[in-house]
Amino acid sequence: MPSPAPSHPQFAPTPRELDDIELLRTGALAPQFGFRGPGEDVTLCVPLEIARQAHEHGKLEIIDGEGVPLAIVSADETFEAACGQMGIIGDVHPLPGTVQRAFGDHYLSPSASMTRLPTGTLTVPVTGALTARDLETISARSEGRPVLMLVLTGAGTPRALSAEGLMRATLAASRDLTGTAVIATPVAARARSENNLGFQRRVVAAYAPGLDVHWPEGIGPCTPAVAEVVSSDRPTGVDQGLVVFFTGLSGSGKSTISQALRHRIVETGERTISLLDGDIVRQNLSRGLTFSREDRETNIQRIAWVAAEIARHGAMAICSPIAPFDDTRKRARQLVTAGGAAFVLVHVATPLEKCESRDRKGLYAKARRGEVPEFTGISSPYEVPDDADVVLDTSERTVESVLDELLHHLVDGGWLTHRVLDRVTVETESAR
Repeated sequence: MPSPAPSHPQFAPTPRELDDIELLRTGALAPQFGFRGPGEDVTLCVPLEIARQAHEHGKLEIIDGEGVPLAIVSADETFEAACGQMGIIGDVHPLPGTVQRAFGDHYLSPSASMTRLPTGTLTVPVTGALTARDLETISARSEGRPVLMLVLTGAGTPRALSAEGLMRATLAASRDLTGTAVIATPVAARARSENNLGFQRRVVAAYAPGLDVHWPEGIGPCTPAVAEVVSSDRPTGVDQGLVVFFTGLSGSGKSTISQALRHRIVETGERTISLLDGDIVRQNLSRGLTFSREDRETNIQRIAWVAAEIARHGAMAICSPIAPFDDTRKRARQLVTAGGAAFVLVHVATPLEKCESRDRKGLYAKARRGEVPEFTGISSPYEVPDDADVVLDTSERTVESVLDELLHHLVDGGWLTHRVLDRVTVETESAR
């Protein structure tokens, strides 16, 4: 028999907010025990409807991505937040559920750190791979005392490594120092980067058994054992996962170029590729979604998630949605790069007049007559990207010339070899 529905609203927060909840649950942010107001480092933002329900019930249940209840937040107050959301102010009351993580036995509360290690322990916060010079300094400074390597693994904090890679690298480094304990804590990066160090120091102080804390410099090469972990966790060049993300108006030439790009690469056998074309995704992954702003953002989020998973395993994904909103595109880039893959944003900047003159599907004509609501470029805005890695205008150019410009960028970035620049038979009329 299924469990009865909860009498209060539930919400699955962002990874950063989940990390903050874990710090609040374990007491790592004491004396703060909940989410605070705008401008604070620890906030919780929810959709308007969730905020309304939370205010009505006086509380909000926090769940993880699999629906496991983690905490109850007392919805004492709300405030307006970015992107049409509302912030929740209230204390966090832990529930028995646990966050499932790799290396879970290393994620301990500050109280466990205090009881397991003596006050003379040297605490070393770790946010990146420890170098050989770091290990020499730690060894000399500890003078035979116990060492606590406190690994800060939260969303956006590990430098040039995944959270799991940072743990593996730290464990490899710890083997060169006797009497070393490794504890992890999910300290996520702050929305304002200038607040990161202060926030990290606050959590480190909660874990440190004594007052002696050493922040590594990260200068110089790593030991062979650590370097091997770094190399396997963050491959570069042709071994790095890659997402080529096209954006542009309907009829700009995105699908034509993306298909030509795929054909050129698979003909040379350069990489394994998945093509996530906007129309095809709509028919399968996003069937049933409308063209409202909310549903269009959901569509892009789905595309970005699939692409990120493809690239995380070292393959290449080509995406060609319209993707009209800047914030959604930036979230897609963040999602991909967080997994260690590369993200190349290609703006197909063909002018509206040219796109409309092509109009093979008659969509622009329908939009002009008001038959297609919220049509990008006519009744809904297209936000021109200011962070495009490549800008292409297909108005008067052949597919081959546009393709070669894009391929040169990918070769220069090291994601493809010069083999793809060899001429092959491609459609030579203007990109449609």
